[in-house]
Amino acid sequence: MNLTSSNKPSPADFKATSFLDEQVLSCADYPKLEAFYQDLHTHPELSGEEQMTAEKILAELRTLDATIHTGIGGHGIVAVFRNGEGTTALMRADFDALPVEEETGVAFTSTVPGKMHACGHDMHTTMLVGLCRIFDRNRHLWRGTFIALFQPAEETLQGARSMVEDGLAKLIPTPDVCFAQHIVAGRAGDVISTAGATLTGTDSVEIIVYGKSAHGSMPHTAQDPTFAAAAIIQRFQGIVGRELAPGDFGVISVGMVEAGHSHNTIPGQARIVANLRVYSEKNRELLRSAIERVVNAEAAASGLTSPPSIRYFNHAPVTENAHEVFNTIRPLFDAHFGPRSRTSSGETASEDFSLIPTAFNSPYFYWFIGATPAHLWDHAQSTGTVASTIPVNHMSTFLPDFFPTLYSGLRASALAVGHYLSASV
Repeated sequence: MNLTSSNKPSPADFKATSFLDEQVLSCADYPKLEAFYQDLHTHPELSGEEQMTAEKILAELRTLDATIHTGIGGHGIVAVFRNGEGTTALMRADFDALPVEEETGVAFTSTVPGKMHACGHDMHTTMLVGLCRIFDRNRHLWRGTFIALFQPAEETLQGARSMVEDGLAKLIPTPDVCFAQHIVAGRAGDVISTAGATLTGTDSVEIIVYGKSAHGSMPHTAQDPTFAAAAIIQRFQGIVGRELAPGDFGVISVGMVEAGHSHNTIPGQARIVANLRVYSEKNRELLRSAIERVVNAEAAASGLTSPPSIRYFNHAPVTENAHEVFNTIRPLFDAHFGPRSRTSSGETASEDFSLIPTAFNSPYFYWFIGATPAHLWDHAQSTGTVASTIPVNHMSTFLPDFFPTLYSGLRASALAVGHYLSASV
């Protein structure tokens, strides 16, 4: 199917607006969705451990008319809703939690010590369950195939890759278009999107610098890896500040430094674990090449005779929205949400979602839903205190304003998926 916007209906004759009728949207069953969300939030499970969460999702899906595949790449689930010939559209939600101690104080706070849905994946899952109900119970509005994909282990950037490697392409039809959405700090219910790069690509890198151990009082007999590690860390900021063009974005952040076990011993090795973020594959290669050059040069400058080791992991590509899909759906967002359809300046976080459409060579569109209570957001905006007062993803106090966030998430996803499937009618 040709997905260029010139072949699509304009907002004026857009058939899928019927998906926004209140009677149709009410099929999502808001009270049950709230109970489902609160249950997920109360019982978070970390990446790779999401067995109970998957069972709860399955219990909802089994009440609907869909072909369900489970245990894909761990606890991954897909539900395939078929309704005759036509376009195939996929919508993804992730459902793993984080190792964060919750401090929201809500009645449905996490009951699992040290674990919390601090990124909103419980909300994403709730939205997609609601969307499944809407499409299942309103088949007269669409034709084709709707695929709901529930992904585990997004936080470790392993879930999408694991599902693909576990044979996802053999289980579902090839999507003509793929979608995903993510809640963020922002006025609850705002729909925020952009064309092209919308999330950074990322790599983590482990560097081990090998030296020669000796007594702390005799440094001349040692080859000190900690001195080399310190020089490496300092030089990393020079890479970003002096090798990237001023208008380009790049980050190298050192998250872990480990060396030694004794206060009076020069250790035999030092370990650095860093993370890099970029908006282009060109700059990813630039940063990786520069990191390797700096690590090897500083080890040599410190007189270390054993070469350092460099290992990359937790790779995720840049999330880059297809212009043809953005140009088709964004006008519909603008028409429905008005000024609450806003343009993203680009988020610096990373995602593994794009690995799924890439595996099918399918275009995709990924957008954000604001989740902060409106009065808090408006006050913070007016006083210039957003950065200091508004909880963001991964914070122990991050919690969406449920109903406004849910309503916009359901409407945005119904607009996007419904557009392509209504075009098949």
